[in-house]
Amino acid sequence: MIAAQQSDVGTDGYARARHTFAVFTACTIFTLILAGALVTSNDAGLSVPDWPTSFGSIYKIPPMVGGVRFEHGHRMLAEFVGLLTIGLAVWTWRADKRRWMRRLSIAALAIVIMQGILGGLTVLYFLPPAVSTAHAALGQTFFSITVIIAIFTGRSMSAPKSVFEPGGLRIARLALISVAALYVQLILGGLFRHGGLTWWPHVANSIVVIAMLAGTTFLARSNYRNVDQIRKPALLILILLVFQVCLGGVAFYTRVVQGHEAVQPQLPMVISTVAHVGVGALLLATTVILTIRLWLIGLQPARIGITLMPNRDLKGGGRYEHIVPGNNRERVSWVVDRS
Repeated sequence: MIAAQQSDVGTDGYARARHTFAVFTACTIFTLILAGALVTSNDAGLSVPDWPTSFGSIYKIPPMVGGVRFEHGHRMLAEFVGLLTIGLAVWTWRADKRRWMRRLSIAALAIVIMQGILGGLTVLYFLPPAVSTAHAALGQTFFSITVIIAIFTGRSMSAPKSVFEPGGLRIARLALISVAALYVQLILGGLFRHGGLTWWPHVANSIVVIAMLAGTTFLARSNYRNVDQIRKPALLILILLVFQVCLGGVAFYTRVVQGHEAVQPQLPMVISTVAHVGVGALLLATTVILTIRLWLIGLQPARIGITLMPNRDLKGGGRYEHIVPGNNRERVSWVVDRS
């Protein structure tokens, strides 16, 4: 066992106003994902037949009736998200000293531009399944990026007093594979919703996703049970996974079993599908955060307050010290107990 006697390494670049703005941006993007799911679930994708204008106008708001209220409302919210993303990118570039955070904010800005283009192509080319699915997948990627920015502009959490037999990069690799499995599930679900694929590949891959997430969270919680940065998102993943499986079953029943002959989308199908998409977005973002934190602990643990020293590299018990990289150059000490 290796116990850290001092452990409170702060996060560079914290400012309450910028963190609050990043959280607000991420929440608005989540709302945009729900709005997009409402468009698809209500078959309202072509209710506004032109782009980038709406019924020939750039600034006039059309009568918000029928499917127009879903489609045009989605466009208006997307424009607002674009402005928020520009503000977040500029603010991050000017205020944050971390190069990777600056690049991430620029990536978010590039993605929101690509999202606008893909959204327009879905209208101009009459909802091609491939383009519509890419639009959905990129939207959830966009949400995950803004969640990363929001998390890492906040205050860091204190490191644990001790870490017991950590699994290291093995668990991090498993988490990364879980993210990949979730992306495959996202694409298969998008193709199914947009009419490009039948339902069974999405359902079959859900078994893989459940197994991967269950295994990853079990190992993460058992190996890092004293690490809040790992334990809390792992628990949240399990809770979201249960909800997602239940919502998936309801959505399948209302869409495939009960609603396959419906003339228009029924309310239970719309509600279950939108909720399924929303929980899926939260599940993906939380898994990404867990994966990042696992990799940080495995590769550069000192930056978030945890430094691991394998017992096999130590010749005996005693006191060991490490200087944490950063402006404050904090000193972290361990007592190694071989008993």
